[in-house]
Amino acid sequence: MKTHLVRTHRSTEDFPEHEHLAWKIAEVATDAVEVPKDTEEMIVNRIIDNAAVAAASVTRRPVSNARAQALAHPYSPGSTVFGVGGTFSPEWAAWANGVAVRELDFHDTFLAAEYSHPGDNIPSILAVAQHTGRSGAELIRGLATGYEIQVDLVRAICLHEHKIDHVAHLGPSAAAGIGTLLGLDTGTVYQAIGQALHTTTATRQSRKGEISSWKAYAPAFAGKMAVEAVDRALRGESAPSPIWEGEDGVIAWLLGGPNAEYHVPLPGPGEAKRAILDTYTKEHSAEYQSQAPIDLARRMRERIGDLDQIASIVLHTSHHTHVVIGTGSNDPQKFDPQASRETLDHSVMYIFAVALQDGTWHHERSYAPERAQRPDTIELWRKISTAEDPEWTRRYHSTDPDEKAFGARAEVTLKSGEVIVDELAIADAHPLGARPFARDQYIVKFRTLAEGVVAPAEQDRFLDAAQRTPELAAGELNQLTFTVSDEILARAPKSPKGLF
Repeated sequence: MKTHLVRTHRSTEDFPEHEHLAWKIAEVATDAVEVPKDTEEMIVNRIIDNAAVAAASVTRRPVSNARAQALAHPYSPGSTVFGVGGTFSPEWAAWANGVAVRELDFHDTFLAAEYSHPGDNIPSILAVAQHTGRSGAELIRGLATGYEIQVDLVRAICLHEHKIDHVAHLGPSAAAGIGTLLGLDTGTVYQAIGQALHTTTATRQSRKGEISSWKAYAPAFAGKMAVEAVDRALRGESAPSPIWEGEDGVIAWLLGGPNAEYHVPLPGPGEAKRAILDTYTKEHSAEYQSQAPIDLARRMRERIGDLDQIASIVLHTSHHTHVVIGTGSNDPQKFDPQASRETLDHSVMYIFAVALQDGTWHHERSYAPERAQRPDTIELWRKISTAEDPEWTRRYHSTDPDEKAFGARAEVTLKSGEVIVDELAIADAHPLGARPFARDQYIVKFRTLAEGVVAPAEQDRFLDAAQRTPELAAGELNQLTFTVSDEILARAPKSPKGLF
């Protein structure tokens, strides 16, 4: 990996195009390096993972509405949409599938200087691959780039510190991945990356306070913008530049300011794209930094015994966990039994309480209104707080995989005065955890989430096609979806009439 210094440049400075970060990313995207076998296998796992969570969310209101918008844009050859047959305009297919994949906050993650869900790259790159009749091998190459660029940006450039939503790294990574998929030249990819970034920078209010369905729509929007940015770049339209480093660019006014410096690692010429191997998926449908606390709560239940005897619980954890999903957020909504599902899955206090009581976690039952409103749950929930521990913050930001941690130390004080302490650094499903996810676990996750939604024969067909992704010929990528019956789709709230 080569590290690139990225900073603001005044308009009067000599700053040639080939030194721009967007150009360097485009060079990575257009480097025709082979995809390693382990990268290829993990990409297949994540195609399965995305489909799993899309199956579980296919009848939810935000997904139904996004699908209705896509269905208003039929197109041939076009791209597929989860749940239905036919093909649709690729940017709208990317939109609908992006919402389906993100709705339950249940797919893969990468946390570093910033945080991300790199699987958000898949819907837009796959949609373009289907529309343009590409092969499985070409899709794999495009996805390897999408993951690589997303992870490299997340390693180096913190967005949340400046209250910018993390999908600002997704627009450029998806555009770069589409550029690789299509075999575009460096100049065209450069322009697409700049346009994609410029159209996908927004504030983090989408993940603050009473969190709305836009939390799922935001990454889908970034993917849709990436598709449209590539289309414009192919037609010869250019982007604001230098998009990151300009005097009035992203760094100067949205991030660290005119004097800030970032050190962005990117693969050198001929270096394989392996970043997906540093990412990890979720066993539980909740914000990633609550994955280990769920496992920790399940482990502590027997030691605690009678939960009515709990006086207080403090979760000592990283700054990020404390301020995003903990009491350091200062969001009263995180203690509100009437809060939206999107808010509850960003409340580690709620999540830890329910995991302690139930000893399990379910993507629907654990968030049901009647579950959140149980008096004993509310009582326990309000006894839980978080506190930043500098050591957990240090481990969160560590580049050593053996040290990097996203968990917490739980101190449970009983009414008797006894204190029960336990900690867990990483989730059981993490690659270094107690039960790491491999192909079998991804398949089980798909089967579990698709049960009662996708017919068994259709599950079998999809899983067979997904596992053969590298061998799928040009024009066969439409197999990488699933359909459900009209009876299943009828369970979804009816989408009110919009503009389309």
